[in-house]
Amino acid sequence: MKAITSNVSKSLPIGARLQCVDNTGAREVEIVSVKGYKGVRRRLAIAGVGDMVLISVKKGSREMRREVTTAVVVRQKKEYRRADGLRVKFEDNAAVILSTDGVLKGSEIRGPIAKEAADRWPSIGSAASIIV
Repeated sequence: MKAITSNVSKSLPIGARLQCVDNTGAREVEIVSVKGYKGVRRRLAIAGVGDMVLISVKKGSREMRREVTTAVVVRQKKEYRRADGLRVKFEDNAAVILSTDGVLKGSEIRGPIAKEAADRWPSIGSAASIIV
């Protein structure tokens, strides 16, 4: 896992619902916790593009529902700024499910993926069809 070059404004707190954009069988997931988040006492942990989160599957196939696993946020609605001055935002909040060692569980990813997530997680970058 590499460091992110952009200053991503984090906008997805615990409890946020994301679309799952891979072919694992999950359709909607909810953030349970954010891996590596260090914050102020009693403040909800927040995630942004490229962050690994612990998620609970809320909608999807019967086998995937209620499963708790790890995922990476690949899109967020909240606009963030890249080092070159470009501002990036997406139409929805989306995540991709990973195994604990950082390998993609599904074989394909639907829709565009943020460059920050693709650079930080090489397995996501190789499976993505569009990197923005």
